[in-house]
Amino acid sequence: VQLQASGGGLVQAGGSLRLSCTASGRFVRNSHMGWFRQAPGTEREFVAAIRRSSGGTYYKDDVKGRFTISSDNVKNAIYLQMNNLKPEDTAVYYCALDFAAILSSLRSVASYDYWGQGTLVTVSS
Repeated sequence: VQLQASGGGLVQAGGSLRLSCTASGRFVRNSHMGWFRQAPGTEREFVAAIRRSSGGTYYKDDVKGRFTISSDNVKNAIYLQMNNLKPEDTAVYYCALDFAAILSSLRSVASYDYWGQGTLVTVSS
């Protein structure tokens, strides 16, 4: 499986960006796909995830109401619409795929089997 993320860039606070992640290779219907981010000097953290079977979505608390994750199962793609961006959202954003799809570990970095290369999002104040 290969994941390719795109859509990052430089935006002013209050602006919007849409990240895309396209996956190729073998898939399992009940997998999870998610977005994580990592700012300099910090650990990678969960941002949002979607269950491919049900379309259920899950978010980090401080992005709820601002970010929306969606998927296109025909294109094997997920998206992250990010609105009202804040300087603290600045990070490298990674998409990831979790084959096991255990709901209780959906927010865990260690649960994900494949990762994209990351795309940089910079929000200026």
